[in-house]
Amino acid sequence: MPPPPPAVRRHRLALQLCFAIPGLSLATWVTRTPDVRDRLDASTAEMGLVLFGMAAGSMLGILVAGALVARFATRPVVVTGMSLVLASVAVTALGAAVASAPLVTFGLFLIGSGVGLSEVASNVDGSVVEREYGRPVLPALHGCYSLGTVIGAVLGVAGAAAGLPVPWHLAAVLLLATALFALALPGLRPGLGRALPGEAEEDGARERRLYLDPKLLLIGGVLFAMTLAEGAATDWLPLLMVDGHDMPAGLGSAVYAGFAATMAVGRFAGGPVVARFGRPAVLGGGALLAAAGIALVSFSDAPAAAGCAVLLWGLGTALGFPLALSAAGESGPDTTGRIALTSRIGYVALLAGPPVLGLLGERLGLRAAMVPVLLLVLAAAALSPATGPRRGDGSPNEGQPSGDARPPAPAAR
Repeated sequence: MPPPPPAVRRHRLALQLCFAIPGLSLATWVTRTPDVRDRLDASTAEMGLVLFGMAAGSMLGILVAGALVARFATRPVVVTGMSLVLASVAVTALGAAVASAPLVTFGLFLIGSGVGLSEVASNVDGSVVEREYGRPVLPALHGCYSLGTVIGAVLGVAGAAAGLPVPWHLAAVLLLATALFALALPGLRPGLGRALPGEAEEDGARERRLYLDPKLLLIGGVLFAMTLAEGAATDWLPLLMVDGHDMPAGLGSAVYAGFAATMAVGRFAGGPVVARFGRPAVLGGGALLAAAGIALVSFSDAPAAAGCAVLLWGLGTALGFPLALSAAGESGPDTTGRIALTSRIGYVALLAGPPVLGLLGERLGLRAAMVPVLLLVLAAAALSPATGPRRGDGSPNEGQPSGDARPPAPAAR
């Protein structure tokens, strides 16, 4: 196949940056949560309510993004989403500077809304670029999100170790993220993703029928558990290390950086493993690895063992979201509707689950709050055979997209 034209290559580079910027911004927030919590003088339950701002914003973004893309195409939605992400860093920095929990909550609401909008539109663009390249592109794009989290986590660790005040740290990240988006903006092509007349109504009727598909619901269960495990680590891991294992704030942030790094490694290197062992085996094995890591973090009293166990947690959850989405798309006709449905399940787990864990952690402690996550991940391991092809499918390539000619619906990172 001839190489894609320069516009397509520039678009791919732009999308890599658009995936990395939310990861960078979110990881910056996560690594400084112990410092923000101290500045706000907030309890664990109060921090859970602060985090609910991100969950509410993300759910709003993911629910309206599809309709906005269908009406206006992807480029305006990406630009709007990225602008909200950048604004959120500024608002959160201001909230931390004046020790205002409502401002920090509003900042997280903005970043949630921005990520929901931009990732939906970016995934639509990614599916177009993937077809133009003639080979998988989306897994590496999601890897760029994880790479962004690694960079953000490393910057967070360095800032915490140097005693850099949170507002100044966030201001520096805002400048970096703004520069990256300025580089990405010219490469975003206009006009992609706009729906044809009547297509939205047809999609809605098909999607309602998918709720009756048992196989798809089982895959949704796997997706829910694996993304909850990822979201629990993303929102609570630094505080879990600091409060649950008496680590210094800088070391707690470093542990999260290790989690983010293993996630990135798993996503960039997971393709050959899936090709060798198959999707159900990789998902099941990953769920067991994650369960082992969560169990050690929850039940071990040795901080060093808990810190090392986080690497198992990250590696085990790395491929859960993308592989479950791939399984959903292959589980029957209407790839778009199937991925859309499971994407929403993933967002509920990723964004609404952690605030609930915060409320539970207030009563039982954060280590005990991870036990329900552990049980759900074990259930995902048991359900992993459902992610294989339908009986009688006969497809030799489990990890490849189905023959549906329509582009897949957008998926969260």
